[in-house]
Amino acid sequence: MKKYLAILAIFAVAAVLVGCGDSDASLKKVLAKGELVIGLDDSYPPMGFRDENGNIVGFDIDLANEVCARLGIKLKAQPISWETKEQELNSGNVDCIWNGMSVDSSRAAAMNLSDPYLKNSMFFVVRDSSLANYDSLKDKVIATQKGSTSQTFLAASEVGKSAREVVYFDDNQMALAGLENGSVDVVYLDGVFAKYWILKNHKEFVILEDVGSDEKLAIGFRKGDQALRNAVNEIVNAMKKDGRFVSISMKWFGK
Repeated sequence: MKKYLAILAIFAVAAVLVGCGDSDASLKKVLAKGELVIGLDDSYPPMGFRDENGNIVGFDIDLANEVCARLGIKLKAQPISWETKEQELNSGNVDCIWNGMSVDSSRAAAMNLSDPYLKNSMFFVVRDSSLANYDSLKDKVIATQKGSTSQTFLAASEVGKSAREVVYFDDNQMALAGLENGSVDVVYLDGVFAKYWILKNHKEFVILEDVGSDEKLAIGFRKGDQALRNAVNEIVNAMKKDGRFVSISMKWFGK
C-alpha cells in the first residue's frame, strides 16, 4: 500500500511540474531533499507555537504536515523573527512563510502568495470593561507586534492616531503580558490569536473587534518558486474538498 501511495504521489507531482514548466526547479528541489522548511513565529497560537514539551504545534503546522505527507516528504518548522521574514525567505533559509500570515500589498509585492486559505480580523484587547468602547481607547498606551499587519492597521486607525504611545513587541504573547502587568493599556492584534489565547489562559480580558479590518491569510513563497507554490496550493485546496481541512479546523477552532 505504501509503495502504491508513493507512486500516486510521484504522478501527482509530475503533473504539477508539467503544468508549471521544467524551468521552475523549486518543487524538484524540495522533493529531492525530502523536506519542506516553513518559517514561522513559534509563539503564535493557535497557528504555530510550542506545547508544554517544547514541540511546535498548531493549526498551520497540522496543515503543513498533511501537505508534506501527500508530497511524500517531511516538514521542518523553522522559527524566525517575524520582522525579517522576507529576508529569511529570500536568503533560502526557509522554503516558505506559513504562520497565519495576513495578505497585504507589501507582502504581495515581496512574495509569491498562495490562494487565501482562512479569514481573519483585528481586535483591541483591554484588561476590563472600563475600556470597553472605542472612545475610552483614546490617549492610551497601545501595544502591537513589530512587522505585523496589525502595525499597519493601527497606524491608519483613529484609535492608533489618538494613542499617547504605541509600543512594539516581538510577539503577541509579550504584548499581552504587558497588558497583564499594566505596562500597556491596550493590545491590538489578530483575532485568531486573541480569541484562542484568552480562552486557553482563562483571562477575563475584554475584546473589541476593529470593524473594517477584515483580512485573509496566505502562504508566502519566493517570487520565482511557482511550481512549489502551485503544488502546495493545490493540495490545500484538495484538503478543503476532501474534508481534511475541516477536521483540522475543528480541532483548533471548534468549527
